[in-house]
Parts: sequence; C-alpha cells; structure tokens
Amino acid sequence: MTPPPDPIGPPDPVGQPDPSGPPDPVGQPDPVGSPGPVGSLEDDLCAALADTVRGTGASIGGVFLIDRAQPLLRLFAECGMPVEFTAPWRRLSLSAPVPLTDAIAEDRLVWIGGQDEMARRYPRVAAVLPYRVALAAVPLTGVRRCWGGLVLMWPADRLRDASDRERAHLTSSARRLTRLLEEAPRPPEIPDEPRVVPVETPRVAARTGPAASDWAERLPEGAVGLDLEGRITFLSSTAARLLGRDAERLLGTRPWHSLTWLDDPVYEDHYRTAVVGRTPVSFTALRPPDHWLTFELHPDASGISVRVLPRPDQHSAVPSSPAGRRPAVAPTGRLYQLVHLATALTEAVGVTDLVGLIADQILPAFGAQGLMLYAADAGRLKIIGHHGYPADVIERLDGLPLETERTPVGRVLADGTPSFFADPAELALSYPDLPRISGKQAWAYLPLVVSGRPVGCCILSYDDPHAFTADERAVLTSLAGLIAQALDRARLYDSKHDLAHQLQQALLPPTLPALTGLDVVARYLPASHGLQVGGDFYDLLRLDDTTAAAVIGDVEGHSIAAAALMGQVRTAIHAHATAGASPDKVLACTNRLLGDLRSDLLVSCLYVHLDLARHRLALASAGHVPPLLRGGHGRARVLDLDPGPLLGVDTGARYHVTCADLTPGATLALYTDGLVEVPGTDVGVTIAALARHLADAGEQDLEKQVDGLVRHVWPAGRHTDDIAVLLLRASGTPA
Repeated sequence: MTPPPDPIGPPDPVGQPDPSGPPDPVGQPDPVGSPGPVGSLEDDLCAALADTVRGTGASIGGVFLIDRAQPLLRLFAECGMPVEFTAPWRRLSLSAPVPLTDAIAEDRLVWIGGQDEMARRYPRVAAVLPYRVALAAVPLTGVRRCWGGLVLMWPADRLRDASDRERAHLTSSARRLTRLLEEAPRPPEIPDEPRVVPVETPRVAARTGPAASDWAERLPEGAVGLDLEGRITFLSSTAARLLGRDAERLLGTRPWHSLTWLDDPVYEDHYRTAVVGRTPVSFTALRPPDHWLTFELHPDASGISVRVLPRPDQHSAVPSSPAGRRPAVAPTGRLYQLVHLATALTEAVGVTDLVGLIADQILPAFGAQGLMLYAADAGRLKIIGHHGYPADVIERLDGLPLETERTPVGRVLADGTPSFFADPAELALSYPDLPRISGKQAWAYLPLVVSGRPVGCCILSYDDPHAFTADERAVLTSLAGLIAQALDRARLYDSKHDLAHQLQQALLPPTLPALTGLDVVARYLPASHGLQVGGDFYDLLRLDDTTAAAVIGDVEGHSIAAAALMGQVRTAIHAHATAGASPDKVLACTNRLLGDLRSDLLVSCLYVHLDLARHRLALASAGHVPPLLRGGHGRARVLDLDPGPLLGVDTGARYHVTCADLTPGATLALYTDGLVEVPGTDVGVTIAALARHLADAGEQDLEKQVDGLVRHVWPAGRHTDDIAVLLLRASGTPA
C-alpha cells in the first residue's frame, strides 16, 4: 500500500511523486537563516508566509500579530481562503479559548489532528470551523517579546498526528517570521482587513490556455473555474447555457451573488467546505422553474474546478416561491461570526461574567474600546456593567431618568430600534452634551429585548470615528438579541445567587464567642461553580466558663433545601449541647430528629467537647472526615476516630466517643470534605499532606494558617465543593 503523503513535506513541483521520497524539511537549510525577500517588513512577512505554506504543504495559513494598543491578536495576513471567511478571527482576545492563544500562553506548538479533537478541546472553534482539517498553531516568540502566532491548516485526507520532524519544520518556519519581526527597525503596520497572500502553484503545462478552453467547450457538461475568493474566472458556453445567463454577466462575479437561485447560505457553505477542507463536494440545486443541476466542486491550492451537469430525471418537489424578490440573506462569513460570538455568550453566568466576556470577545471583534450595559430600574437607567470608561463618566451617566434627553438609551429602550453614530458631530445633533461627557468618538446603541420586553441597552463605543457598514449594523443588531438573552439569564442567576448567599449567611453564625484560653478562626468558601449555596456548617458554643463545644458538618447537596436542613441541624445540636448532653448523645438525638423530619438528605457531622481547664477533648463523628491535631511541640497527626453512620441513615445508631489531649499551644483543625476531595487524588493522601502542612506552619497566625491550608490543597482556588474550616488553638506556652 502506498503511504499517505507527508502533510508538511514540500509539494512536488510537477505534481508527480518523487521516486526518492519527499525531501526532509529538517534536513534542508533552516529557513531562519535563508535570505529573505527584499522589500518592506510587511511584504517580507507576507513572502515568508507564502514560503511557509508552500514548504509545509498547508492549504491555509495566517499570521496573527499582537496589537499592543488594545491588547489583542489581529490577523495580519492570510492565504488559501477568501478574506470574508476570516471575519470571526480578525480580532481575538488573548484570553479567547482558541489553539493560538494556548500556543502563545504556553509557548509551544499546539497541534489539532482533526474535527473530533477540535470539538473536544475547542468546542467554540469547532462551531465556526466545522470542517475536517488538521491545524497547527505556533507562537512567534522572540528574545524581546512574543509577537503573535502562525496558524496553518491541512486538508482532510492528510489528517494524522505531526511527527517530530514535521513539528521541527513548523517551529523553524515560525522562527523565520520571528526573526523578521525582531530585526526590523519598527513594528509592522496591521491593516484593518488582513492582507491576502497568493500562493502560486507550478503547473505541468503553462501554455495550454487556448487548448484547455477548446477542450472544455467540447465536453457535454458545463465547466466553470472559480478562484479562492469564489469569483468565476472561466466558464464554457455549455455552462453559461445551463446557468441561464450570458458569460459576460457571470465572469468576475460570485455565483451566489449573480444567480439569485443560488443566493442561499447552504450553497455558499458547500463552496466554503471545498475551499477550507480541500475536499471534493457535490450538490444539486434547482434553477427555476424546473431545471435541476448538479454541481461537482474539485478544489486545489489555486481555485476550484466545477462540473455542471443537468439532471433531467429529477423533478422539483419544492413549491414555487411567491412573487417578489426573496429576502436578502446574510453572508456566510458573518453568519459564522455570529455563531462564534453566540457560543461565547453561552459561557457567561452572572452579569460580571457577561461584561467581561463582551469586553474580551465582542469588543475586539468589532474594533470597539468601550462598553456600557444599562438596565431600566424603577424609572431610572442603571449601569450594571461597563468597560473602558473612567469612574467620573460612569458616575455622571448612572441613575439618569428613563426619559432623559442626555443619552439615547431611553429612546432606544422605548422603540426597540438601534442607533448608530459615526462621530461626535452626528451624536451632538440630538444629544449635544453626551460627546463631551463620554469622551468617545463613535457609538452603537443596541436595545436588548427578550420576548418583546426590553431588559436593557448595550452601548459599544470607539476611541476614533467609525463608519458603521450595513453589514456591521445587521450583525450588531442580531448580536443584541443574543446579548439580551444572556443578560436576562445572568440577572436571574445573580438574583438567585444573592438570595442563596443571604440565606447562607443567615444560617451560619455571624460571630464566634470569645473564650478564655482558646483562639478560634473559621472560614467558609462556597463552591467555585453553581448556585454557591450548600449545607456546610460550623459553630462554636460556650457551655460554661471552662467548657465549650465545636461542631462542623456537611448536609448532602447544593440547594436551598440543603441550606434549610443545615439550619435545623445546627439548632438541634445547639439545643442538646447546651442541655448538657455528651458528644455521643448530641449526635444520637440529632439523628433521631432527622428521622422525624423525613428528609431525603444525609448529614455528616463532627462534634467536639472541649474542657479548657483539664486540656481535654471528647470527640464523636457521624461519618465526617477526621480532624487534625498539632501538638504544642510541632508534631501533627490525623486523629483516629471510630465514626458512626451519617445522620439520617439509621435512627437507632450509636456513636462512639474518642478522647485526646489539647495541651497549651496545640491546634485542632476541623474541616469539611470539600477541602480534601480533589479529583484524581486519594483523600487519605490529601489528608496526610494537609497534616504535614499544619505541622510546618509552626506558631503562624491562625488567620494566615487557615488560608494556607486551603491554598495548599487548592492553589488555583478552583475548588469544586463548599469548604468550611474551623481552627482552634489552646492558649498558653507548651510545658
């Protein structure tokens, strides 16, 4: 069997396989040291990109540069695909979840072997690049700084992992681009639209134009040639007849623009699939009134050859469209950009998340620098999020009456129609004070409407005058609907979160009592995701002058019901403890209460009786994680308890009491399982490591010590469950 072609080996100049095998790109001279083209820096970078695409056998390539003024990634130059396809990628936040930003952040080559891997690792990218391609992203990191990155793509028939040799060639190609940037006396100028770099492909016969035309004319089917931009560069007379239009009216146009019956994103996307994936594509379309045509697209690096065949055996089952011109459809590139941004908006949880996401993802996509999110609240316009404005401007524009004439927001909310102002003079005609207050130079006021109900207004603003094209206005208007949905969800989430937080705080003790001979610090941390309310609880009870009770527990689940049950459990423990019950009786009585409540939730609990005069502890556990005890001389250990069943499992369960010393200077650490249950790590190993960390803490302040325990297990702070920690240290100096 013939091995598959090397996706990163240089192509054979005459299109025939080399019997000696493809040349080893690593064995060739390093392109970094090769003499570059003579010209401007921008021209040199484009030439280097073309060389890289040819030398690696890639079908598509792009150079992204970091715009330090924003800062963000901007597409400087691309080759191998129409420039309109690049709309979702022209401006990218450095925090966007795409392969190139990961390559830059980690300073390494990122390789994506196919669509399945892309969907798994970068689902947002897969949504707007739904083609079977392999992709490589390489950072352009020099001695002074990182300049940006290089992105290359290969066709579907060459999908496989990159070898070490291929990766080395990709890295050396990136070094050549980096060297051009490093040695230039000035940074390159990044155009508003990326530069299009042609990649010429050698042909077997260079002077067969008339012969090829005659050959195409003799074919029984139509022959059409498209360039990579989708424009018709050649068509036979048979093709013109089948398409129903004179050749002169079709040459130089895109079929979906010049032929109304092909003006559908579905047909344009077939062309996009052929260009991006370099994959043959076939589809059938109806030329009114009843002529069915089959189009076969055969792409390569220079364009697409199209066969047009009549289908006399296929009859239309589609009802004729009503009279009149059909509505215009959005260009496919913009549709994909909208999908890209819509996917990003689904990741927002609260209003703060939404503002950050718009600032990071949407503002760069449209070249804007400022953002305000307004909501109507009790007849006033309240700013609920902003970016790119100084505090004094926000103060002046916040809380204005809904019918104010100082800003267009009230009118936009009232009539639901967006407003665009290209420069201060245009805005000053209706709102003379606003340009001076905001300091911006162009504005897009987008009404946020959900089910006919206005929920707010989104303002995108620019530091320089900006003429809004019809295409931009259409996309921003569509995007406003998606932002409105995201804002409505975010505000609902924030409302639920505030309610849950207030309930949580009401059920936890506001302060802990001061006890002679005992220093105490407590910490409660909600889960990093979700509703952020759960059943973790702690308490410290003063029983008399020399005794106290400490309790910590965890109600199953994260819900309002869990928090409510936690309050009932705390109340029951408090009642039995202050009545003088022993640790085992406190848990047994609380366990029976849970049986009477008929709750489906289970509770773990650890109860500790402290005799501060005798320096003794008595502990009882209902399925709770074991506490840690650091002696006054610095040794720490995990207390070995005999835990009973969880509260709520067996109303007749008995609980055992374990005693230990709490000598002066000793520290007792109580915590919930959220501290030690780390995915992929054994709980016992985590607890043992926590005990060693407690031993090493020495006589450190308890506030710092409790924070250190949490950071030791969760250094990134992204804990997956609620965490409660209670540290108790016996006052005095060890004997």
